[in-house]
Amino acid sequence: MAFKDEATRRAVALGIGASALAGATAAPAFAQSNEGYTEEEIVNSVSRFFGVGARAVSRAIQPIFRDLGRPAGYVQGSEGSAAIGVGLRYGEGRLYMHGRPETTKVYWQGPSIGFDTGVNGARCFTLCYGITEPRQIFRRFPGVEGSAYFIGGIGVNYQRAEGITLAPMRAGAGFRLGANVGYLAYSARRRYLPF
Repeated sequence: MAFKDEATRRAVALGIGASALAGATAAPAFAQSNEGYTEEEIVNSVSRFFGVGARAVSRAIQPIFRDLGRPAGYVQGSEGSAAIGVGLRYGEGRLYMHGRPETTKVYWQGPSIGFDTGVNGARCFTLCYGITEPRQIFRRFPGVEGSAYFIGGIGVNYQRAEGITLAPMRAGAGFRLGANVGYLAYSARRRYLPF
């Protein structure tokens, strides 16, 4: 993959390093399950949601399925974020659980701090692992994020808490470059304070 300038190369390096740090410090992933959404189902859903080709989506999804297997659910939504060293992120969407016809409204918000600057609006598709009930998503999830988008314009990072892993994928407009550390708090109601 070719990068046009030194700042982009540095941001990608920071993002890769941050993702490696998150993986090293996070709790070990749970055993993979044969139940949940198949890779084909997720590729088709993400492709439709983001409006991008299935091939680009598949390249972004394959490492997640290799690491974690089939997700028990996913959240489709949108979010906005801004940062100048300290950042904020707010979003909302719907949680879909495998084998359940009903969906659950979900909001998320959180602060971050790091070498991170810019404003960005994004569609967000989050794969959910280790949850059996919708209410289990309502908690804080720490994460380390590299904000440069890596594969086909889709950025991916992991967030882990108490045996649950979330894998948010973002594709959006705007410019946000760098790496940061923070958390996202998922809730059933909109919260304006990010803490």
